[in-house]
Amino acid sequence: MSLNYLNYSNIFPADRTTAVNAALEKAFGNTVISEATLLAGGLSGAPVYKIIAGDRPYVMKLDIPHANTAADPFVKIALAAEAGIAPPLRYKNAEAGIIISEFIENKPVRAIFNGETLAVKLAEAVKKIHAVHYDVPGSDMKESVDRILGTFLQHRILSGPVPDECLQQYERVKAVYPWADTDKVFSHNDLNPSNILCDGETVWIIDWDTAFVNDRYVDLAGVANFFVHSPQQETAFLQTYFGEVDDYKSSRFYVMRQVSRIIYAMMMLQLAARAKPADHAHDQQMEGMYLKDIGPLLGSGALSLATYEGQLSYGKALMNEAVQQMRTPRFEDALHLLGSSR
Repeated sequence: MSLNYLNYSNIFPADRTTAVNAALEKAFGNTVISEATLLAGGLSGAPVYKIIAGDRPYVMKLDIPHANTAADPFVKIALAAEAGIAPPLRYKNAEAGIIISEFIENKPVRAIFNGETLAVKLAEAVKKIHAVHYDVPGSDMKESVDRILGTFLQHRILSGPVPDECLQQYERVKAVYPWADTDKVFSHNDLNPSNILCDGETVWIIDWDTAFVNDRYVDLAGVANFFVHSPQQETAFLQTYFGEVDDYKSSRFYVMRQVSRIIYAMMMLQLAARAKPADHAHDQQMEGMYLKDIGPLLGSGALSLATYEGQLSYGKALMNEAVQQMRTPRFEDALHLLGSSR
């Protein structure tokens, strides 16, 4: 390895430079490392870098050094890469906590695909994830949601008719949803737009730290809430994933979409609670806080999820959307079907 790398070594943590040097030499041999740039990290908070080796870009993640176990995040990334759904790996060393993968020159997936084609591409991606053989269980979903809602109630970030209705409707879901269903699959569990890349042809999924065996409808509902917005898209999405779609699958999918919205709403509100300026009272106003209004502001950059205002507004919008959907006849029919199928 030609150590132009030395010009960039000061951007790596001092206690990791020896391991990084060894990883780069192992991965690239004598290839010139001409550039190293710090990128934003994922949910784990581990630093992520873009490096240029032999004029080709790669991503290097410095995770916590750890033993290679079945639940190791590096194992999950490797499995996803082998399945062709995560970017191809160049190097991984769990004991050193270093992984290097190909860099995807991302093009917004909505700019490449739209309408039903977008729905089909995303369903194919989810199907690839769920086909990965992995049997390490994760946390109990019902308990996880209860814990998230418990934190919300403890801090009372929002109060009033809409939050009350949201919680009441969730109790109805909780009573009939098939939480104990043993048909579980390897799931990503956080298919938000920042974790979905596209190189112009292929959809790639990144940030596998929260992946584990889970209810397949979690991934389906999660990605649909960000990208599937019409009946035609929903039909294409579900048919691509399932083939034949019956009322039960459609109903379970629809109910999980609302659960997913509630979870993301609570996560946003918890972030807002931590970011709240001292001596500032949360604005309790829910009117006018809808996805159709907040979404464009986030898309244009006028509102940022990195700020207190963006987190609070998006949390409110997600909660409002969930409540609106849980007032519909389709929701009532879906709950009835799930209840009668128990």
